[in-house]
Amino acid sequence: MTIADTSQRPRFFARGNVYLPHIVVIEKVIEETPGVRTFHFNFKDERLREEFAFQSGQFAEYSIFGVGEAPFCISSSPTRRDHMEFALQRVGKVTNALHRLGVGAEIGFRGPYGNSFPLDFLAGKNLVFIGGGIGLAPLRSLIWNVIDNREKYERIDIIYGARSPADLCFKYDLETWGKDSSVNMVTTVDRGDKDWTGKVGFVPAITEQVAPSAKNAVAIVCGPPVMIRFTFPVLAKLGFTPEQMITTLEKRMKCGIGKCGRCNIGNLYVCRDGPVFSYAQIKSFISSEY
Repeated sequence: MTIADTSQRPRFFARGNVYLPHIVVIEKVIEETPGVRTFHFNFKDERLREEFAFQSGQFAEYSIFGVGEAPFCISSSPTRRDHMEFALQRVGKVTNALHRLGVGAEIGFRGPYGNSFPLDFLAGKNLVFIGGGIGLAPLRSLIWNVIDNREKYERIDIIYGARSPADLCFKYDLETWGKDSSVNMVTTVDRGDKDWTGKVGFVPAITEQVAPSAKNAVAIVCGPPVMIRFTFPVLAKLGFTPEQMITTLEKRMKCGIGKCGRCNIGNLYVCRDGPVFSYAQIKSFISSEY
């Protein structure tokens, strides 16, 4: 299975200038962890709210005028159209500036960019979502997409981990998925505390313990590079073929349209050819370059 190219994916570029952003307004800010926040937003122009379309897995460029821009996935699901969301970790100039914003602030938005998760390929299959830390952000768009179309899919397993209980993102989603009888939710941390009652261990090791079946299944993986690198061999050991493993990458993306060359991995550009790839597409260089 090869992930579909970007030519058929939703695009919403400003006419005549792919670098020109639209104005969006922040409607809600959620502090996920001490360093991670989720922003709910909507287009300032109400007409654009109706016309905009994207698919789970795509990303956008978010800008603060006078500071810069940075790419992040759209972490909400296209099945829920009242607002959109993105989540980010405070690590640099742009993300620090975004973290200082509150409700009512206006920022720039351009996109969507990249390809998306292959829903047609996933239909009728058992799905195994494996995430780590802020890597749950792109997965949750697909998870909610799948749950909102539950009749199209078989068993759903979600394995998610973080360094500590305080570092778990989207705790409200974890709680909801844990109460959903149609979802098998497993949460783990590298180090527990006195109140932690869940599993303790790295995500790859917990995945091997849970041992999801590879029969009629697809595993979708996203998290820190080291987690992705060590999870793929575990899945292979469980019987998953490279075509049955999908990941989404955000390596060094900058311009969003394959012009700056910062995000190349081998002969691929993450922003143009991805960010969604099957392991079959990237296995020859992921251990050395990602």
